[in-house]
Amino acid sequence: MSWLGGKGKGKEPVTQSIRPVSSGSGRTTRSSSAIESTIGPNTHVKGDVQGDGGLRIDGIAEGTIEITGNLVITESAKVRAEIKANNLSVAGAVQGNITANRVEILDTGRVWGDLTVKALLVNEGAYFRGQTFMPQDLQPPKLEPPKPTKVDASVPQAGTVVDVEPGQ
Repeated sequence: MSWLGGKGKGKEPVTQSIRPVSSGSGRTTRSSSAIESTIGPNTHVKGDVQGDGGLRIDGIAEGTIEITGNLVITESAKVRAEIKANNLSVAGAVQGNITANRVEILDTGRVWGDLTVKALLVNEGAYFRGQTFMPQDLQPPKLEPPKPTKVDASVPQAGTVVDVEPGQ
């Protein structure tokens, strides 16, 4: 696996756990983040991929990927694409710009490209080369100078010269 500079570490592919979500009425429904589609390990896709559900990539994908659900790129995956997804988990190799709410680059993940995200998690051992843009309108804290304290004129302050006459 020398494509995009990666080499396998012999680990199992990353999987996403899919749990049923209660709708509050006692019925159980699938979450919108459920993985509905998979690009298998022996599949090479070129072109545009669009969808409303989740997608898992085990193989090779080139082009653009735009999904409203979650995207899982497993350790065996190689992706060269512009990506737009709700949440993204990267255990394989990705080359291209990414726009998502949350991006997690796992310890085996490698990303070359710029990220536009609300939240970013980079695990120890992960590789990331690019810029990160966080479009929230958060302002850095303002640093104000310390407020002056009231000085008691009857008490000499440090550095003040005081005349002391001997014998008093």
